[in-house]
Amino acid sequence: MFSALILVHEAGHLAAAKKAGVKVEVFSLGFGKRLFGKEIGGTDYRVSMVPLGGYVKMEGEDPSEISSSETGLYSKPVGARFWIMASGALTNYVFAFLLFWVIFMIGVPTVSNEVGEVLKGYPAERSGIKEGDVIVKVGDKEVSYWDDIVDAIKKNSVSGEAVAFSVIRSGKELTIPITPDISTVTNVFGQKISRPMVGIGPRDKILSVSYGPAGAFYHGGKKLLSLTALTYKGIWLMITGGMPLKQSVSGPIGIMYFMNQAARLGIVPLLIITANVSMALAIFNLLPFPVLDGGHIMFLLAEKITGKPVSAKVQEYLTNAALVVLIAFAVFVSWQDVLKFTPLGGR
Repeated sequence: MFSALILVHEAGHLAAAKKAGVKVEVFSLGFGKRLFGKEIGGTDYRVSMVPLGGYVKMEGEDPSEISSSETGLYSKPVGARFWIMASGALTNYVFAFLLFWVIFMIGVPTVSNEVGEVLKGYPAERSGIKEGDVIVKVGDKEVSYWDDIVDAIKKNSVSGEAVAFSVIRSGKELTIPITPDISTVTNVFGQKISRPMVGIGPRDKILSVSYGPAGAFYHGGKKLLSLTALTYKGIWLMITGGMPLKQSVSGPIGIMYFMNQAARLGIVPLLIITANVSMALAIFNLLPFPVLDGGHIMFLLAEKITGKPVSAKVQEYLTNAALVVLIAFAVFVSWQDVLKFTPLGGR
């Protein structure tokens, strides 16, 4: 699945390059020695020895060897080269959306709105909420699933004021006012935040919620946008030191571990993790860092502003320096993955 996502990424570059009239010399699944393949339309479509990843080789793509040919990459205007560089990540992002669309049509695993746990000493217990109650409304918002309940509590909670909970108990609907406590908790980014707490937990009852094509289109897009925002926030927090790097990143080893775990649970969990990885590949590749697609786009932006390409020597220096940093980062992340997900780390 991971290799398939890389293939999708490189196919985006391939399609954009051919559309722009750039000759694509090689389209490879994998790296290293060519194992087998076929030449079609001047492009060698091949499978190479090392199965992880892949690449597209275009005519005249090396800034130090700019081709005078009309089919060379650097013979094309900045706008065309921008779309060629950005198309891989954009294809991954569109693919992630298509997967989420399919997932919401098949059915998304969702926790029900039935109370499975009432914590002692918290507002819910003091107000009379009982295990087995089915929450159907919080404040003025009707709720069907546990995520709805969590969102409604956040939106309706004002410090010191009660929130009306409508519950179904023994076939009867009751209205129970609860005044949430404002507690300090740790969020998914490791930050301490204030959050309203009522002291209830869901029953271990998973529903499969599916939508028609239009509904799935909306919910799939909404899910992708929310995950994108969370990812960029996480990246910013890691850069600014607000989030620990060791616990927050994973490389190919971690990705394969999670995909393996998801595959054991069924097709929908596997599609969910695949969509997440495809989105992450898109975001990561567009970071303005030399070696990545975002780095090439950064050079193109400089060319657009100054009216002339960044010199091949400067590009080579920055790319080599970035490559050293990227390899060091990859080794660091992979070692953390080994410690987290293999017997060497005690797993």
